[in-house]
Amino acid sequence: MEETERYALAHGWWHALSTVCRMPVPPHDTLRLLASMVGELATALRAEPFDANAAADVGAALVAAGVVGAEVPAASAEVLYPMAECGRRPADGARIAALLAAFGQGYGAELHRQFFLERQSVAQAREEARRAADDRFRAVFDNAAVAIAIVDTDLTLLDANPGLADMIGRPVDALRGASVYDFAHPDDRGYLRTMVYERLVPNGKGTVRLEQRLVRADGSDGWAAFAITFVKGVGRQPDYLLAVGEDVTEQHRLRDELHRQARHDLLTGLPNRRHLLERVEAMIATAGARDRVGLCFIDIDGFKDVNDRYGHGTGDRVLAAIATRLRDSVAERGCPVARIGGDEFVAIVPPPADAADVTAIATGLQAALADPVSIGPLRLRVSASIGAVLTPVADTQAESLLDAADTALYRAKADGKDRWVLHTLETRADRASVAGGVDAPSFYAR
Repeated sequence: MEETERYALAHGWWHALSTVCRMPVPPHDTLRLLASMVGELATALRAEPFDANAAADVGAALVAAGVVGAEVPAASAEVLYPMAECGRRPADGARIAALLAAFGQGYGAELHRQFFLERQSVAQAREEARRAADDRFRAVFDNAAVAIAIVDTDLTLLDANPGLADMIGRPVDALRGASVYDFAHPDDRGYLRTMVYERLVPNGKGTVRLEQRLVRADGSDGWAAFAITFVKGVGRQPDYLLAVGEDVTEQHRLRDELHRQARHDLLTGLPNRRHLLERVEAMIATAGARDRVGLCFIDIDGFKDVNDRYGHGTGDRVLAAIATRLRDSVAERGCPVARIGGDEFVAIVPPPADAADVTAIATGLQAALADPVSIGPLRLRVSASIGAVLTPVADTQAESLLDAADTALYRAKADGKDRWVLHTLETRADRASVAGGVDAPSFYAR
């Protein structure tokens, strides 16, 4: 953080404190002290590994400087929380909340010490300091804009703030005493257990970060990012975990949507070439030595004439209707159809496939276009040429399979429209010859 930023934040902090308590030293001295504290908090915010306990010293130093008042922690939190926006990192919001919680604890603990020294009755001083510490910690805890939980080392919730209650969809009272596993997705509980019991608890210190699914009270799934810090118990108090997090469900939804859009054709909604190649590569990776796959490369006959005569708008509507028919015609057989560009489509016959399977799919694809396509008042007859290939799938490449099907398509179109041809390849040598345009075993159907 730049010096000018530190002093600007320190000035705002001084102004907020001066409205809720008496400032014991001249303003310029207080500003220097607050600027130094801002620097310490900024350093702790970005430190790796992150340690929220560093903020406790800042809270204690504020008490030692004589800045004491019931509203000091809450007023400080209001001014200091925007520090997370300066770095614009996703984790900074959770970190600043953890720092402010530790700040409140340090502030209260130092008050405890001060009261203990100043009061004749030790018992009275301890009780007043404890209440003050609890009140100040609660001010930060309850008003933080992120979810905060205090959890014992058995992962039982000791306390939760309204932010966590909103995230889970249950009132705070219902969360106390519940197990963290109750809200973790069943598939992610093992990872949570590993992070806590293998990386955090055995070390007795540090912070772990995780991003995983959660199960809300209404049964819906979401995503949350948490920083979990191990906190040593003071005196006879047991150790505990401080978890600070935020709901990142929307970020995951946006990422999933971007992933989907990158792999689907916007006009037809079908998988695109990228998605098709990924599907084929996945089949190759899991195929047995004798598994075969079928690919049908589909080209709409004379589609350029539709665009030239009726315009591209009508052409797009025709393509969308064709895509729906092709997809629906093979959906029950588990054969995905992709649009790989223009008026070209590819249907996959997953392994284990044989010639009868590919024949049935190719025949079904052509039959799907038998009826005219209706676009408003227009009834357009369309047909397709199909080049199909049946080939061993193990130890091959997705692009080479598409090339083989493309070669078969050229052979189908060479005999006229509305034709399909199947090439059956049994060896790597056969597969290479077809990709190069050399004859291979085949049969035709109309």
